[in-house]
Parts: sequence; C-alpha cells; structure tokens
Amino acid sequence: MASKFHLKTGKDGQFHFNLLAGNGEIILSSEMYKAKDSALNGIESVRKNSQRDGAFEVKPAASGKFHFVLKATNGQVVGQSQMYASEASAVAGTESVKRNAPEAALQDDS
Repeated sequence: MASKFHLKTGKDGQFHFNLLAGNGEIILSSEMYKAKDSALNGIESVRKNSQRDGAFEVKPAASGKFHFVLKATNGQVVGQSQMYASEASAVAGTESVKRNAPEAALQDDS
C-alpha cells in the first residue's frame, strides 16, 4: 500500500486529514478546518514544508514521551504526530513524513 493523505469530515462538519505511511499507520495529523479548500491547502503545505530544513520540531511531553510538529514558513503548525516512546522514534517519524508526503495520493472521504 502506498502512502496517502486521508481527508475526512468530522461530526461537526469540519475537515481534517491524516498522512498515512505505506503500512497504514498515521504519521501526521492536521488541525480542523472549516472549509474543504483550506484542508486541501493544508495538504499542499505539508507536501511543501516537509521538504524544508528546520520545518520539524521534536518536543517532549509531560509524560516523558515525544512528538513532533511540522511548521509552515510563517510558524503556523500544519501537522503533528502521535506520541512516541523515545526522541529517536519521533525523529524517525519526521523522516517518514519527509519520504512519504511529497508523492502521497489523496483519498477524499469528506
């Protein structure tokens, strides 16, 4: 299975997407968007910014686990990861986004 962006509509009518790796695991999740076009723009921002140096920030959580955020050039967070047990695993997650995002297909279930 190839990587893909999965676009969905939430119960409140807002849109969000996940980037799934080839094995089907979620490697990045978006914020909620009021408009579908905004969500589609968010996907394009992930494609572009995932290739930019300095776009990822790995952060520790209070629980001792780690996660990462992907930021646009204006500093806005365009996606975030799940929690990882170690910092090294979170860094590996950023590498997975870098590899998968540019060519990921779009599955639109919105």
